[in-house]
Amino acid sequence: MQLSAQPYEERLTAPRSWWLISLLIGVSVALVLLPFGTLPMLAGLAGGTAATAVVVSSYGSVRIRVVGGLLIAGEAKIPVTALGEAHVLDAEEARAWRTHKADTRAFLLLRAYIPGALRVEVTDPEDPTPYLYLSTREPERLAEALRTARAAAASETA
Repeated sequence: MQLSAQPYEERLTAPRSWWLISLLIGVSVALVLLPFGTLPMLAGLAGGTAATAVVVSSYGSVRIRVVGGLLIAGEAKIPVTALGEAHVLDAEEARAWRTHKADTRAFLLLRAYIPGALRVEVTDPEDPTPYLYLSTREPERLAEALRTARAAAASETA
């Protein structure tokens, strides 16, 4: 009996400073509503902070998972058998692949506040996407999870 590979999961959460910014936006809305009285000011503080916090939370709720023979990156679900070599990118290389080296056909799961990334080649001949660019805080671990999942999928088909 062969044990299944440990699944990989990562949430690309927004930085803590963004939560402070959402509070400051709430204060700004409260100051705009201050001339209308205390109750509108408090409602503006609560409403402005809550609305901004929802935006920050939803932007930072994107997940990358490797589970069940699939790479799930945001809303994309790709079988690991359709993926090729994974290349770990440091901050400088990641910036280059986001800008001047980028291919317009590539799938980008990009979060600029995360310096590292993983570039995964797509080997499916029917897919026009040349590669996946995935912002990740742990690119080595994600690359290893993809290698393990690909090997497990290959051994199941053999």
